[in-house]
Amino acid sequence: MSYGLLIIRLIVGLTFAGHGTQKLFGWFGGHGLKGTGGWLESIGVKPGVLMALFAGLAEFVGGLLFAAGLWLPIAALLIVITMLVAIFTVSGKNGYWITQNGLEYNLALIAVAIGVALIGPGAYAIHFA
Repeated sequence: MSYGLLIIRLIVGLTFAGHGTQKLFGWFGGHGLKGTGGWLESIGVKPGVLMALFAGLAEFVGGLLFAAGLWLPIAALLIVITMLVAIFTVSGKNGYWITQNGLEYNLALIAVAIGVALIGPGAYAIHFA
């Protein structure tokens, strides 16, 4: 079971951290704070750059914590909040299916984050005494 949790935590957590670096630094094809902020403003989320900073930090920090299995409830909460904001600002109005840019993917990530937080990080995680 611990290997399975490790795989889930690493893939989901590092993917989230990567999305955070797209927003924060423009890495991996991202648009950085200014570009992401401009897009957020275009969909009515203001102030765009500040909201891009919050989203990027939540994804980056939450993703790294989730991958490490460290402070898992906080990591999961950051992921869940980020996905709820995505649902309420972008995907929720498009229905359920991802093929119509719906909330399917966001909801699946919420389920993974909550599920792993409830189960625990497993044996292969960073633990502080």
